[in-house]
Amino acid sequence: REGLRDGDVLVSNHPQLAGGSHLPDITVITPVFYKGEIIFFVASRGHHADIGGIAPGSMPPHSSKLEEEGAMIVAFKLVRNGVFQEEGITEVLKAPGTIPGSSGTRNLRDNLSDLRAQVAANNAGIKLLQELADEYGLHHVQAYMNFIQQNAETSVRNMLKDFAKKHSKRAHAVDYMDDGSKIELAIDIDEETGSAKFDFTGTGPQVLGNHNAPPAVTYSAVIYSLRCLVAQDIPLNQGCLAPIEFVIPEYTLLNPSNDAAVVGGNVLTSQRVVDVVLKAFQACAASQGCMNNLTFGDSEFGYYETIAGGAGAGPNWDGTPGIHTHCTNTRITDPEILERRYPVLLREFSIRKGSGGKGEHPGGDGVVRELEPLRTLTMSILSERRTLHPYGMNGGEEGSTGRNLLIRKNGIVVNMGGRCSGSMNVGERLRVETPGGGGYGPIPATSS
Repeated sequence: REGLRDGDVLVSNHPQLAGGSHLPDITVITPVFYKGEIIFFVASRGHHADIGGIAPGSMPPHSSKLEEEGAMIVAFKLVRNGVFQEEGITEVLKAPGTIPGSSGTRNLRDNLSDLRAQVAANNAGIKLLQELADEYGLHHVQAYMNFIQQNAETSVRNMLKDFAKKHSKRAHAVDYMDDGSKIELAIDIDEETGSAKFDFTGTGPQVLGNHNAPPAVTYSAVIYSLRCLVAQDIPLNQGCLAPIEFVIPEYTLLNPSNDAAVVGGNVLTSQRVVDVVLKAFQACAASQGCMNNLTFGDSEFGYYETIAGGAGAGPNWDGTPGIHTHCTNTRITDPEILERRYPVLLREFSIRKGSGGKGEHPGGDGVVRELEPLRTLTMSILSERRTLHPYGMNGGEEGSTGRNLLIRKNGIVVNMGGRCSGSMNVGERLRVETPGGGGYGPIPATSS
């Protein structure tokens, strides 16, 4: 309302009201001023290890309302006239503590450091853009930004035209979450223009749990999938979505109400949307379809990691074992750093042999990760593909489902299910076995 001046920086994270993904992903946005005018905006998004809520790590497996997942920010001026608003953002990050059963951020120092780093990253981008405008002229810079988007649009249109000519002008796919929630996609392609309608009508209603996904997650999953399907090396940009019309009915799993819990939608449902898009195009078998979100902590700290699994195989490649796939792009903490900084022992981190689906091209194997707390900690796991297998394609077999196991002191093993949060004591171990990828093509006959 008060406008933006040079030296102002905005921060936001609300999934439904501000185009966010889930609350731990905080976006810092800075206007780029050039000769007194705003010419661009630069932004950096970072996942914060804890922003409050009902569980350490702000990835609660059983949240049913958005307010239970941490601090909510539609828009806040993080920097005003060049001054970092530490007191104001601290108040915002501590606000969840006023809700019964919730806590404010458990890692305020890290939050503030990370936010300052995001502001600094934006400033570096601004400096480079301003230098580019000085060197080549603003008109040329803007023109080439448009050219990059136009090239992406043309590339996607050509891919869609080619698919329509070789296969069909209509594609369809359905897949399910472990709770039975359906994700359905019908794609209608205009063979002449290369435009397409991605219609998610038929997708199940929003759920009381937290694997609802705001529309931004579906847009991201589709743009990622289209970029993978384009047989050219192009930078990812909004031009990829220019040919696409979306239909995502309100109050469904992929377009929930403003107060719906969504922390699992960004990390689980996003994977299933990618599976559905790639299945519709018959591109490859399903990958692990999950990020295996593990959080642990107590009143003093929160830690969060995602765990790799098996990649799906394709027409001319085997699935890769033990790798993050699709919308993850994260690297796990090195064992030495993990054990030095946090009160846990890493008992095992290995390939889960035989978990990939068999086929002419086998799916990649998942992994095994086993942790033991060195003091009583709350440990939470938020995962998928514990019930329904990653699909194979064209005769290839399914990948194995994952398992989350609690190993008690007395040796008894307890299946924790796909979503669980609880206190773990010294001597107990959490063992996560991640899904394998699906195989592609029939298993070759053995020679006699």
